Amino acid sequence: MLQVIWDTRGYFFWLLVVSVICTTLERIRPWRADQRTLRRQFGQDLFWLFFNGHFAGILVARVAAYLFVWAIPVIERAESVRLIAGSPWWVQSLVFIVLKDFLDWCVHNLLHRVPWLWEFHKVHHSIEEMDWIGNFRFHWMEIVVYQGITYLPLMILGARNDVILAIAVASTLVGHLNHANLNISWGPLRFLINSPRMHVWHHDLEWPANRPSGVNFGIVLSAWDWLFGTAHWPNRDASPEQQPHGFGFRGMSAFPRSLVGRFLYPLSRLW
Repeated sequence: MLQVIWDTRGYFFWLLVVSVICTTLERIRPWRADQRTLRRQFGQDLFWLFFNGHFAGILVARVAAYLFVWAIPVIERAESVRLIAGSPWWVQSLVFIVLKDFLDWCVHNLLHRVPWLWEFHKVHHSIEEMDWIGNFRFHWMEIVVYQGITYLPLMILGARNDVILAIAVASTLVGHLNHANLNISWGPLRFLINSPRMHVWHHDLEWPANRPSGVNFGIVLSAWDWLFGTAHWPNRDASPEQQPHGFGFRGMSAFPRSLVGRFLYPLSRLW
């Protein structure tokens, strides 16, 4: 495990670095000053960070290797296309992050609009006190859904491994910041890049009546929400301190609060 932690070529090392940076920023200038660092369910979210940040990806990859043997010819053909393999590093990075983020935005929409997928996504929306570590509170089944839908399109691109790692780290940094207890909007760039000030409304306990499936689905880029009409940011210029009165989702009282209960709840609902 120590080797994994200190391997700068691996994702987990950079996950820890990004987490330390966001923790420090929250302590220097928190948006919600009365929110404690070791707030309720922090220990549970620490588990989600380590499990989803490292172990879940390994388990899903190994299971997929056994279940999708029949798809190997399709995967090999997709990998052989390598549309951007010969392009410069910056071109690969730009194309990869734009396509990946658009696919992630589409999947996030599905998690809110398809009832059985929403049962899994409820785990993430059970956050009641927002901070950076909430970024990794999600059910492991979401990894299956995201990777299952985005794997082949991204493989067709054929980006370099260092590009894929860099984009993964950048996405994690933005995702941590989006959930962080920080009053950041990115100014004029808010129409392009997601921010804590915008994403906080995605976790609003009361979504707008005309948006029953939710708002602000962007992961890294907010542009998709502004482009497709799912953006929601009330009084973004007039009241920079405005934020929801509560976080969560309707029906939270019937949702388990224990780690084991949240692990099993979506599966029990499907059964």
